[in-house]
Amino acid sequence: MHFQLDDDQRALQKGVRGLLEARYARPEVAAGLDRELWRELGDAGFFALRLPEEEGGVGLGLPEAVLAFEEAGRVLLPGPLVATHLAAGTVPGAATGETVVTRVDGGLVAWLDEADVVTGEVADAVAVRSLDPLTPLHRVRGGGAPDPYAVLLTAAEQLGSAARTTEMAVRYAKEREQFGRPIGAFQAVKHLCAQMLVRAELARSAVYAAAVTADPVEIAGAKLLADEAAVRGARDCLQVYGGMGFTWEADVHLHLKRAWVRARMWQTAAQAEEALASAL
Repeated sequence: MHFQLDDDQRALQKGVRGLLEARYARPEVAAGLDRELWRELGDAGFFALRLPEEEGGVGLGLPEAVLAFEEAGRVLLPGPLVATHLAAGTVPGAATGETVVTRVDGGLVAWLDEADVVTGEVADAVAVRSLDPLTPLHRVRGGGAPDPYAVLLTAAEQLGSAARTTEMAVRYAKEREQFGRPIGAFQAVKHLCAQMLVRAELARSAVYAAAVTADPVEIAGAKLLADEAAVRGARDCLQVYGGMGFTWEADVHLHLKRAWVRARMWQTAAQAEEALASAL
């Protein structure tokens, strides 16, 4: 099956990217949750994309939400984006960005202290040291089955991160010189970049297809592929950057740390594999 975005979807993708690049150019580790930006996202319809127009939303579907969350993943936009988006229409202020919502749905909960509303039952919440300095985490006891929409939107964020680290690796390989030549001229670096692109595009096909079908099994497969593309892509990007990738001047290590955290949220690899095995 061949998927191609229509003109409206391309316009949405371009608009969200333009907003985020203009308003959130680079992750600020110590800044915390930017409430002003959260409200701007609400004004732009980010959280109300799937809310019907008669309820004050944009009236679009899951594929469009996936495109928006993919762009958020590209820039490492912090905050409980998925939980707030899912709460639009049920929690007052969530759709407009006036209310920050997080959700208890498994072992890890992000932004528990900063959220205005917590959906789900909080039991034995313990703050844990997060691998990602941009994502404060708590571990809670219990949790039900993963929400397929939450899983898919998280996979979309992973896809955006994978695409971004691929672009970063290719650009750096063209700029960085060693032995009088750009490092991108060396076969080993070419292979790394090519493998990153293949994983990202494979994940893109799976995520976009799952957005159309909304099938929980296809969503589980998409999350598996997107997690792999994001984590392995960031690792390979670090290989291309070398020691520079670990510095605060580069965002490579932040992409890797965020990918690790997302891979443990909503649906882990083990849970996704179990869902796929059960469907066989």
